[in-house]
Amino acid sequence: MATVHDLTPGDWNVDTSHSAVGFVGRHLMISKVRGRFNTFSGVIHVPEDPLQATVEATVELDSVTTGDETRDAHLRSADFFNTEQHPTMTFRSTGLKADGDDYILTGDLTFGGQTRSVDFDLEFDGVEKDPWGGTRAGFTATAEISRKDWNLTWNVALETGGVLVGDKVKIELEVEAVKA
Repeated sequence: MATVHDLTPGDWNVDTSHSAVGFVGRHLMISKVRGRFNTFSGVIHVPEDPLQATVEATVELDSVTTGDETRDAHLRSADFFNTEQHPTMTFRSTGLKADGDDYILTGDLTFGGQTRSVDFDLEFDGVEKDPWGGTRAGFTATAEISRKDWNLTWNVALETGGVLVGDKVKIELEVEAVKA
């Protein structure tokens, strides 16, 4: 079984063409809407002890896509991401610890001028040599956040007592990193 101890020290850059930054939120309380960000970057700094590794990542919020341009424009507006005032979302890790066969990655997520600590459930998917002489590592991470924690309170009440947009948002990351 692969562990983070398979990572060699150094910087590992996120390969954005083989990675995904996505999210899932509730619509009308009965269905899920998926979205992703097309423009992002990140680096994983791995020291001798990989449990001391740190992660830095930036997401360009105006690169959001959900498959519906009207919804995407609304997400970019002041009702949600307010990309004119806050064009990026950043993550800086503050800790990594083993959790059974997986890990918990804790860090500061900054979004819309607010910074909150978030715990990601992290799976280490292994290390492989690629056909071009590089070394790559794979990770899967998920976290659930409350929109209200970042002052994302826009909503519409429904006749049935629910709301148009659910408060909980699941963040889903699939990351392939290349050893620098």
